[in-house]
Amino acid sequence: MNTVSKYKFYIAAVAILLAAGAVEARAEKLNIVTTVSPITNLVKNVGGDKVILHGIVPEGTNSHTFEPSPSDIKFLAAADLLIYNGLELEIPTENLAKANKKKGATFLKLGDATISRKEWLFDFSFPESHGHPNPHLWLNVAHAMKYVELIRDALVQRDPANKAYYEGRANDYLVRLVKLDKAIMTAMATIPKKNRKLLTYHDSWAYFCPRYGCEVVGAIQPSSFADPSPREMARLIDQLKAQKVPAIFGSEVFPSKIMNQIGKEAGVKFISTLRDDDLPGEDGAPENSYIGMMLENVRTMATVLGGSAEALKGIDPSNQ
Repeated sequence: MNTVSKYKFYIAAVAILLAAGAVEARAEKLNIVTTVSPITNLVKNVGGDKVILHGIVPEGTNSHTFEPSPSDIKFLAAADLLIYNGLELEIPTENLAKANKKKGATFLKLGDATISRKEWLFDFSFPESHGHPNPHLWLNVAHAMKYVELIRDALVQRDPANKAYYEGRANDYLVRLVKLDKAIMTAMATIPKKNRKLLTYHDSWAYFCPRYGCEVVGAIQPSSFADPSPREMARLIDQLKAQKVPAIFGSEVFPSKIMNQIGKEAGVKFISTLRDDDLPGEDGAPENSYIGMMLENVRTMATVLGGSAEALKGIDPSNQ
C-alpha cells in the first residue's frame, strides 16, 4: 500500500470511528415522549441537548379528543420516559404506551404529582358527574414550576451522569418562571376589578384565575365537546348581559363561529386568540415557547379587559 493509499485508509477509518461514536452518543441520550406542546416545551428547557424529545400531540389539535395514530407506536415503544399531564387528559396515549412500552420504561404524570385529588377542579366543561377533572394546571405558572421540578428529578433519576446539567438548566428556567409569575400578577391587577371575568369557549382557566385574581364566569363548550345547544347559548347571552362582561375569549384550537354569534347578541367583544396548549409563532421563533404562550395570553387579557400589559415587557420568551 503506497503512502497516498495509507493516508486515505486512515482517514476512512477515523471517519467510521467518529460516526460510530456519534451513533453511540445519540443512543446514550434519553428517549422522551411527551404529549401537549406546553409540556414538551418545559421538558425541552430542562433536558436540552441531552435528550431526544418527541411530542405526540400536534399543535393546534384538541388534546381532549386526540388519539395517537399507529405511526406513533414507534416513538412510544422507543421511549425511556413518557412525560404527560395526567389528570385523565391523555388516556388513549397512556393506554397505547402501556401496551407497547419497552422494558424499563417509566411514566411521569405531572398533574397527578402536583395536586391532590382534593384539589381537583370540576366545572362546566369538566363536570364532577363525568369524573374527569379539569386538567389545565400548566396555565397556572406556579404549577408549571412544580412540573419543571418533577421533570428535573425524573431526568436525574434516569440519567444521573448528567445530574448537574439538568439541575443547572432547571434552576435557570425556574428563575425565569418566577419572574413571569410575578409579572402576570402585576398585569392582571391593573384590570379594573369589575372586568376581571373570563368567559371562554373551552374551560381552560380554572387554575389560572384563583392565582391571578380573576373569575371564570362560564364556558361555551359543553362537557361532550360538542357545540352548545340554542338553550345554552341563550343562557350565556343572558349571563353576559347581566354580569356586563366586556369580552369573551375563544382559542386557536376551537371554532369561533358560535362565539361570534354570542358576542354580537350580547353586545360584547369576541377575542379569538387565547391559547391553552398551542404555542405561538413558528417553530424556532423566540415566542414559540411556554413563556411566549403565557405572555401572549396575559397581554391579550390585560389589554382587552381594560388593564395594562406593561409589566410583561422585558421578559424573554425564548427557549434556553
